[in-house]
Amino acid sequence: MIPFTTVEAAETSLGRAMTWAEALWFRYSRSTPDYWLCFQSFLILFATYTLAPLPLTLLELCAPSKMTPPYKLQSKVRLSPVAFLRCYKDTAIVLLLLTFGPLQFVAYAALKVSGMRTGLPLPSAGEVAAQLVVYMLMEDYLGYWFHRFLHSEWIYDNIHYVHHEFRAPMGFAAAHAHWFESLVLGFAAFISIFAVPCHMITCWLWFAIRGIAGVEIHCGFNLPFSPTKLIPFYGGAEFHDYHHHYGGKWNHSNLAPLFTFCDYIYGTHSVYRNQNSSIVKVHSY
Repeated sequence: MIPFTTVEAAETSLGRAMTWAEALWFRYSRSTPDYWLCFQSFLILFATYTLAPLPLTLLELCAPSKMTPPYKLQSKVRLSPVAFLRCYKDTAIVLLLLTFGPLQFVAYAALKVSGMRTGLPLPSAGEVAAQLVVYMLMEDYLGYWFHRFLHSEWIYDNIHYVHHEFRAPMGFAAAHAHWFESLVLGFAAFISIFAVPCHMITCWLWFAIRGIAGVEIHCGFNLPFSPTKLIPFYGGAEFHDYHHHYGGKWNHSNLAPLFTFCDYIYGTHSVYRNQNSSIVKVHSY
């Protein structure tokens, strides 16, 4: 909560006039407790997992089958509306229970201790961009090793198998997981923010990007016009779809959540690399 009740007091503290963005933030947050601002991070993540998959979900469910093969990675697999609804329902229940439970209380306390900012001034675009790059790199590295751990025999058989239920994934499957896996990943989302404290707006943006990236790599479509193709070393849907299609406890290939360099550095890309293009672009079970 911003410790000023008037624009004049805020601008006096800043020593200058507020920018339009700072004025908007001031009006929104001056009477909003920090606890509620933190909680909105989870709402943004939940909204992302709910809304981002909808366009390609509607494409798969409603478009004629002849339209999707050029872009759908497993074109002979047509998931039913019941499968989409069940995946979303199961995922939403887990996310909501964790959001209103341990994640919210622990995350808020951790962010306050770490030095999360909610006041003025707002961070510059350069600061936001630099922090987001750090968060993505940390998320990718930690996510790689956690994913590799999930493919150990006992953990896969009892926990990670839920996420691999859909060998032909869709956007809603991004967060489709055992509650324990979702809980650990929820805490992991805050590790980078705890290590490199930021403003609450950056935190919101990071959660939105994190959610959209998760949906994109699970969407099941390799869209040639996707802007993520411009990102160096980004794995994307094709890279991760291979992991799901040939998934299983012994499949230690294409494990990193965002980029490809961890798989290249630690040798878990070799099977994928050695496949010819007709196998990499999977078209059927």
